[in-house]
Amino acid sequence: MLSAGLEILGLSLCVIGSLLVMVSCGLPMWKVTAFIEANIVVAQTIWDGLWMSCVVQSTGQMQCKVHDSVLALSHDLQAARALTIISSVMGVLGLMVVIAGAQCTNCLSTEQVKARVVNAGGVIYITSGLFVLVPLCWMANNIISDFYNPQVPASKKREIGAALYIGWASSALLLIGGSLLCCSCPASGNSGYSVKYSPTKRATPNGDYDKRNYV
Repeated sequence: MLSAGLEILGLSLCVIGSLLVMVSCGLPMWKVTAFIEANIVVAQTIWDGLWMSCVVQSTGQMQCKVHDSVLALSHDLQAARALTIISSVMGVLGLMVVIAGAQCTNCLSTEQVKARVVNAGGVIYITSGLFVLVPLCWMANNIISDFYNPQVPASKKREIGAALYIGWASSALLLIGGSLLCCSCPASGNSGYSVKYSPTKRATPNGDYDKRNYV
């Protein structure tokens, strides 16, 4: 029961983490305009994402433009695109692997094989969490470096957007859930009770049972 509970808890965390990775990948708020110095009077906010850039007016009107060329993007955005997509695909793959080896399913019959399959699913989820963690930290490092760089104009400086925080939360859930799945162990096949069957009682030629059967 404990192993099954760990599987359910770990799988739940991993599924939520994978969904948050997809949400973070689609949101345009990876980089947000930094309101410093003269920028505080600007009546618009610029969002930079993996797939598009958006301009939000002070009136609430928003206009978005999809990035025209992948090669024109910075290296951190290109890496973030690739790694977040790979992480999302691995999340779906890990879900299928864990379901196939879960104790509540009958896809596999041997308990040892089930445990190994669930452990493999946990490794997939841990790898997925690391894949999404790398571009997040890379992006955050570049944002912070540019923010404190005096050579970067104030209009070009950005702050960490909400998508990065969501991505960090998803990475933590994937790492924790994958670790729980790796702790899954096969259920013990030895029961505390053993069933012993007595030999069949044989009747004597005269139709009566042998007295030894009652000893």
